[in-house]
Amino acid sequence: MHKVRHYLEVMDLSSSEMKSLVKLALRWKKSGYPRSRPLAGKQVALIFQKPSTRTRVSFQSAVSKLGGDSFYLGWGDLQLGRGETVEDTGKVMGRYVDALVARVFSHQDLVALSGNGRAPVINALSDRHHPCQALADVMTIFEFSKTPYKSKIAFVGDGNNVCTSLMQASALLGLNIWVATPPQYRPAPQEVEKAAHAAGKAGGEVVLTDDPREAVDDADFVYTDVFVSMGQDEERARKLEAFMPKYQVNKELMALAKPSAKFMHCMPMRLNEEVTPEVAYGPQSVIYDQAENRMHTEASLLYFLLGGRGG
Repeated sequence: MHKVRHYLEVMDLSSSEMKSLVKLALRWKKSGYPRSRPLAGKQVALIFQKPSTRTRVSFQSAVSKLGGDSFYLGWGDLQLGRGETVEDTGKVMGRYVDALVARVFSHQDLVALSGNGRAPVINALSDRHHPCQALADVMTIFEFSKTPYKSKIAFVGDGNNVCTSLMQASALLGLNIWVATPPQYRPAPQEVEKAAHAAGKAGGEVVLTDDPREAVDDADFVYTDVFVSMGQDEERARKLEAFMPKYQVNKELMALAKPSAKFMHCMPMRLNEEVTPEVAYGPQSVIYDQAENRMHTEASLLYFLLGGRGG
């Protein structure tokens, strides 16, 4: 029996593993999925505490394209609301299914689920990390850049889970990323430290600044996300005051990037907050390719975690 691997954060993969997953996803996107149905007979459970559009549909499509089966369980469908522990839920589910994909509020719940010992647990979003989004992000960068290792990636906005995972994935692969946030909304120091260490080993660069113009200057990719994440509604007024208008990605800010620069966003967007419509839907935007790439990278990740070889 092979050792169970989980994907709770970007750093659960090595640099070479991430490169292989991205390479496989790019190949499947271009040439189609294997006819051998490598996940035939495999069951994947999607356990979601938060609502989702892209994550749910992309994962279910990915499983289907590889010949497996998936089913969706909302948090209310489980006994967790009646006092059963997350640990017990994980250990029982691990007896029934081949992989657990979980979207939760607290990252600690993912850690508890991963104690099941039998089935890989994949983080489909938590308060601290969004590693599946990061896989799609780096795939998009490799898809649209002929020289990704020489590219400058600029993230502008909140140092949230999306920012953290993108920063760490970029660092792991030796890419150059600049993160522009208000000082009080930087990524967690321990996560920055992980990224800096990985970048040092891989030959990349992680730069933090509070100046979005400095970050975007001569950038090849400009990325933003919502200023107010799900579950932060009570902080909305305070956060908008900190971010607007300085950190909004608009045509004036995009003009500082290279003419060939691409705009990225994990979606959903709050138009006229973190980004203006003319940028979001403009000729430099690759948001729909980026969204599609969720499916391809999730497929390659499932294939890898469930013992796939070749492909």
